[in-house]
Amino acid sequence: MATVGGAAAAERFWQRMAIGLAIFIVFGFLQFAARGFADPLSAPAWVHLHGLAMLGWLALLIVQPSLVARGNLALHRRLGWLGAGLALIITGLGVFTGVMALVLHRQPPFFDPAYFLALTAIESMVFGAMVVWAIRRRRATDWHRRLMIGATIVILEPALGRLLPIPQMGAWAEPAVALCQLAAVAFVAAYDWRLRGAVHPATWAVMMVAIATRVAISLLAMTPPVIALAARLAGD
Repeated sequence: MATVGGAAAAERFWQRMAIGLAIFIVFGFLQFAARGFADPLSAPAWVHLHGLAMLGWLALLIVQPSLVARGNLALHRRLGWLGAGLALIITGLGVFTGVMALVLHRQPPFFDPAYFLALTAIESMVFGAMVVWAIRRRRATDWHRRLMIGATIVILEPALGRLLPIPQMGAWAEPAVALCQLAAVAFVAAYDWRLRGAVHPATWAVMMVAIATRVAISLLAMTPPVIALAARLAGD
């Protein structure tokens, strides 16, 4: 019974973590629209499709731990493959939406085109890569859970960009986003410490990926090929 109770408590943590991330992301976008900084009705169809796919991903992230806690592993696995499909859509549409934002001049005005291109492409692809990694480690549930949460933490930046005063932060914007993402990882690290007395290797891996992603975006945005591609897309 203690083992069952411990397993249920573990699943509750992952579900609460998923709920927290979902609330944060949805709130970030809703308050941005409510303040008049975006007109959802004028957005292209692919932007709405990307948003729906993301909402589906967040819903699955919340539901999946409860299925495990109830012992419904068959449905958990079936929905897991649905989640893999959603992750593929989110990755592809993330890159496509970033490119089309430049083409249609819909990118945030405070982002340099090269930086925005690197940002949307790298974050989308890292998200997809982490989901693939999590699926490959699905039999190692301790890794699988942390990598799935980690994949979602990597794409917190769009919500953070709508909550933080990015235009006023200048060069401090990138470190601030990184710190916020690492703060989310810290919740998992604290759980690891309570559960194991040490931070799980998968949590360390998520931390390193989050940091490497921010560094890669900044470095790639300064390379001549990316600068030239972004300028062509933007029609400059």
